[in-house]
Formats: sequence, C-alpha cells, structure tokens
Amino acid sequence: MGYSGNATTPTAAAAATSAAEKSSPTSSTSSLFSTSTTTTTTPPSHTVILSPCAACKILRRRCVEKCVLAPYFPPTEPLKFTIAHRVFGASNIIKLLQDLEEDQRADAVNSMVYEANARLRDPIYGCTGAICQLQKQISELQAELAKAQAEIFNIQCQNSNLSDIICRKMAEEQNVQEKLQQVQVAPYDNHENSIFFFDESVLGVDWEPLWT
Repeated sequence: MGYSGNATTPTAAAAATSAAEKSSPTSSTSSLFSTSTTTTTTPPSHTVILSPCAACKILRRRCVEKCVLAPYFPPTEPLKFTIAHRVFGASNIIKLLQDLEEDQRADAVNSMVYEANARLRDPIYGCTGAICQLQKQISELQAELAKAQAEIFNIQCQNSNLSDIICRKMAEEQNVQEKLQQVQVAPYDNHENSIFFFDESVLGVDWEPLWT
C-alpha cells in the first residue's frame, strides 16, 4: 500500500500540471510576452573605446589617462608628431613639455613643428635660412622705399623752384609792360611841346607891344 501510494503521487502531480497548462493557455502566453518585453526594453551596454594619441600610437606604447603628448598630438594628426619626432625625438619633446607651464605648451609644440618642417626643407640652416631671406627682402624693400621718397622730395623741390621762376617771370613781364606804357605816354607829350615851339619859330614875328 505504501509503495503504490508513492508511485501514484508523481504521476498524479504531472497529470495535474499538464491539465492546468492545457486549461490556462493565456498564462503561458503572458509569461512569454513578459520575457520578450523585458529582453527588448533593456538597453544594450555601450563600451567606450579610447583611441591612443598620435604620439603613443607611433611610439607603440600605451596611452595613459594623463598623457603629456595627447592634448597636442591628437589621433587625427599623426603627421604632426612624425615630423617633430624625426627632428627632435620623443624624449626631448616630452622633457620640454614637462618643463613648461600648461599655457605655454601649445605654442612650444607649434614652434617645434614649424622648425622641424623648416629643418626638413633646409637641413643646413632650417628656419634660420627663412629668417635671413625675409630680412634680406625687408632690407631691399626699405632701400626701394628710401629711393622713392628721395625721388618724391626732388620732384617737390623742382616744382617749388619752377613755381618761383614762373612768379619771377610774371613779375618781370608786368614791370616791362608798365615801362612800355610809360614810354608810350611820354613821347606824345614831348611831341605836342615841340610842335608848339615849332610854330613860334616858323612865324618869326617879333611881338610888339600893343601899347607904346
């Protein structure tokens, strides 16, 4: 009796479970819907990938969080570090940046890159050759400017002298015209006097007093 009761109990439980599942299909559907809903609503986990800076990538080393080179050599500008590294070397660049203040490091990096470019174009003189060439051009332009200013001064002097000459000529011409006018008036008066005396001589009459 005890064995038969133990054997029939699991069978009865399984039958009851299957009957309950058949009798309530909505419960199984709701459970599936709930699981599918939970899986779709959970947002996927985003993994942030930090790319190393151009300097660490070229040097093939790990880029730490507080890398000295990262702010000035971003991953999008690898050529910038390549040029500076070829001329100065990575250790010298790092040492120089560590010795400077943070507000001066950007200018220092730009200066190093500019000088490295000049050194690659002109391995002997570098940026000094460009500076000398610019100074030569400045000297030539200053000489041309001084020459032009001297020519302008000479032209101004010539214009002033010419105006003085013209004024003197005009004054002389005016004086000459005044003298000519005076000369033309004076002979006319002398001519009248001479005619008057000529008439007296031609008459030849001794004027006798009208009364004795």
